[in-house]
Amino acid sequence: MKKKIAILSLHLGYGGVEKAITSLANSLAKTNKYEIEIVSIYKLYEKPVFDINENVKVTYLLSSNLSPNRKEWEEALHNLRLITLGKESLKSLKILYKKRKTMVDYIKNSTADIIISTRVFLNELLSEYGSDTTIKIGWEHNHYHNDMKYATDVIRSVKNLDYFVLVSKGLQKFYHKKMLHHKCKCIYIPNAIEKIPRTKSPLTCEHLISVGRLSPEKGYLDLLKIYLDLKNKKCRWHLDIVGDGSERGKLEKFIKENKLEKDVTLHGFKNSKEIEKLMQKASIYVMTSYTESFGIVLLEAMSNGLPCLAFDSAEGAKEVITSGYDGYLIKHRNFKAMEKKILDLTKDIETRKELGKNGRCKVKGYISDNICEKWEKLFKKKG
Repeated sequence: MKKKIAILSLHLGYGGVEKAITSLANSLAKTNKYEIEIVSIYKLYEKPVFDINENVKVTYLLSSNLSPNRKEWEEALHNLRLITLGKESLKSLKILYKKRKTMVDYIKNSTADIIISTRVFLNELLSEYGSDTTIKIGWEHNHYHNDMKYATDVIRSVKNLDYFVLVSKGLQKFYHKKMLHHKCKCIYIPNAIEKIPRTKSPLTCEHLISVGRLSPEKGYLDLLKIYLDLKNKKCRWHLDIVGDGSERGKLEKFIKENKLEKDVTLHGFKNSKEIEKLMQKASIYVMTSYTESFGIVLLEAMSNGLPCLAFDSAEGAKEVITSGYDGYLIKHRNFKAMEKKILDLTKDIETRKELGKNGRCKVKGYISDNICEKWEKLFKKKG
């Protein structure tokens, strides 16, 4: 009889957490050993953004008309539309109540052998309402980034679970030290990429590329400032930015004000096949994130043969990039150092090829089938 595994999710829209959830569910479903269910609180779109194996069951706890209304609430507040503000406040309270109640009801009535939670508040609910016969696992995707209040909240939420999975060695070491006196065991399992493409970038196209959510912590405004300086230094390479998010308007404004419309393309959200095509038309990958728990997009870039550059403030980048071997880590968010390294690489195809070859070799250890085996070993540790 197959074991039942439930993965608890806030939503199945855009985001690294959501991509990791669907990737793990797909990998486990491929083994044909488990019944897999993703339990999503919100239904933001008609179907999940990332492709999900047909053998994975998807359950939405709230209907599509009960989705977060923060944007509507803030607009009503900003424009002092008091009647609308009152309505949106009542709707928000209703959503928060149902968000908790439906998840509590699901956990209490679940027959899953294993439940994996992916957010702090989900860890708390799983700790409180999960069955003693269920293997309860917390899965952390965010870096505390020196925010000890957040780290303390995380520890409190998982201390009574069976296992706590961290996606980086640095995070596993940090939380292990903090949780020595709790029953929950900290386990390192990195995120995975589904495959290594058969073909790779020839590294001859004069394109830089960056992929991610357009939100403040990803530092895309910094990337545009760096790119503007490169252009002023006669660098003629094009910049492709793939992704969508709250910062898009600011980026579009910067591009227009600095007359970069012909030099920078904001592609919006693209599926994995489209991203692969864009990466294989690029020759350098640039990450300007302020923080990252695990740079899975760096692995995807490496799998396409791209040398990768990132600021070392993105902690997850330090888990992936070996500076000088498959890319470069730039210290202290030094824009000038980043600009120089990009310029050097644009002029040196042989170094690009060497770094790209090394990165493509490294990612073999992160293929989903190999990472899936680590999860399966964890499932067998108890019961």
